[in-house]
Amino acid sequence: MDIATIVGLLAAFGLIISAMSDPAAFVDVPSVLIVVAGSIAVVLFRSSLGEFLGAIGVMGKCFKNKLEPGEDLIIQITELANIARKDGMIALEGQEIANPFLAKAIGMLVDGTEADMIRKSLEQDIDSTKLRHKQGAAIFSAWGEIAPAMGMIGTLVGLVQMLGNMSDPKSIGPAMAVALLTTMYGAILANVICLPVAMKLGSQADIEAANNNLILEGVLFIQSGGNPRILTDYLASFLAPKARGKLEAAA
Repeated sequence: MDIATIVGLLAAFGLIISAMSDPAAFVDVPSVLIVVAGSIAVVLFRSSLGEFLGAIGVMGKCFKNKLEPGEDLIIQITELANIARKDGMIALEGQEIANPFLAKAIGMLVDGTEADMIRKSLEQDIDSTKLRHKQGAAIFSAWGEIAPAMGMIGTLVGLVQMLGNMSDPKSIGPAMAVALLTTMYGAILANVICLPVAMKLGSQADIEAANNNLILEGVLFIQSGGNPRILTDYLASFLAPKARGKLEAAA
């Protein structure tokens, strides 16, 4: 689980609710329908059902997909390289590998797949994964733009209804409050959920692609029979300077 995502989301909603003297007064079903259901309908209109459902599925990665640090992957790949050099590629078959991309790559080594085929297959996987993340981020980014607009539409609808009932002064205050709720719902949906999800998916896509490229180069190094002693230094070039320091400390 990604603790930062969960804590950030709960804290944001907690702070918003704590500022409400009477949370029940901020609940209005028609406003929720206009903003939430209305924005979903518009997002579906600008995309497709498959893209929207795919984005919802990708969203789960923000909560449960904790990416491995690059230095941990390098240590694991170097250990696998030592095993392969000492006992042969077939010895890699029984190794426990949690990372699915690395597991696939090692499986191809065990099967004796040629280097060109390994590169083509893994690069296609990298591109496909990045595309899914990009499409998911685009859906949530669009949703984040549409939600405030739907909130404004709901506010205008409420104002029209309020102005049509000006003969009753007592109803103006409550009607105005309901009209403003749609704007608030749109702002919350966009800025607390949709836009952060879009940004997080984009960030995770870049990190996962970098990790997978690191794995690709490491596996090809093992396939070529390279010396594991220089593999760590070679793969460290994929890391930021701070992460390289952690890798050296762990060595």
